Amino acid sequence: MSEREVAWARLSVEHETHYSYSWAVEQAQHIACLRPLSDEGQTLLRFDMSVQPPPAQHSTRRDTHGNSSAYFSIHAAHADLNVRARSEVRVLHRYADLDPARGATCGEVRERLAYRAHAPYEEACEYLYPSPFVPRHAELAAYAAESLQDDRPLAEAAIELMQRIHRDFKYAPASTDISTPISEVFAKRQGVCQDFAHLMLGCLRAWGVAARYVSGYLLTQPPPGQAPLVGADASHAWLSVWVPGLGLPHAQDWLDLDPTNDCVPALHHVRVAHGRDFGDVTPLRGVIRGGGQHTLLVRVTTRLLEEHDTRAIKCTTMV
Repeated sequence: MSEREVAWARLSVEHETHYSYSWAVEQAQHIACLRPLSDEGQTLLRFDMSVQPPPAQHSTRRDTHGNSSAYFSIHAAHADLNVRARSEVRVLHRYADLDPARGATCGEVRERLAYRAHAPYEEACEYLYPSPFVPRHAELAAYAAESLQDDRPLAEAAIELMQRIHRDFKYAPASTDISTPISEVFAKRQGVCQDFAHLMLGCLRAWGVAARYVSGYLLTQPPPGQAPLVGADASHAWLSVWVPGLGLPHAQDWLDLDPTNDCVPALHHVRVAHGRDFGDVTPLRGVIRGGGQHTLLVRVTTRLLEEHDTRAIKCTTMV
């Protein structure tokens, strides 16, 4: 497939977050990670974010992982906070020509990432070590051993590991929250998309393979004959494993894998940010003074605006 024939899709996303407090918040400081990435495989065409009540201060900067983060503070008393982000992106099918047998083997990647004094810095090492939500667990290493054999191409082995996780673990909405440790997810064999991503990250890193958490959105398909429901979608999470030598110009040696849906993302995954785990890419977090108890409502609407796709394989969507 030539450069001019690369499959692509144009999608829009509206992500609204609403907090209601039982009594007034006097002051608030927040960080929002809602602006989609723009790189060789995805172009951000439009983005705007509104905050109510209007913040007294608002700035945007890049974090250490290359994500765009918005910082804002509200000094006026408020009983509600509403943050709405609207995006439009053009997504390329980066993996249309993927050959899982191509690229470095598991053993070669482990050797390349192994610590050696005075060795050249390898950026992928940032995603090699345990992180707050992905600690090292011996049971994850044992589970991954069947797939991550030294002489196997890493892309092939990682895809098999993804398929095993999808087969062995049940997707169970509301069965966990962000405080649920992956050891519990592994023991109960069920979780949600962020658990599947954290679980697979733990498996890969336990064997010396660099992999990063990816946050974003996934276009969901309504039942035949029914219109999509506004606000019925949700944020999604998957992961990306470092596979040098893949030979895919729009992927930068990173292979995205979605264990929740057992697929290599094609055109309907919109990437917002990547990091070591969920803690690096939380959509909205902050510190408030006051507020008492709160209720949270999140509404996400993802729409397909245009698509040129003759080869892409669609995911069965579970977000």
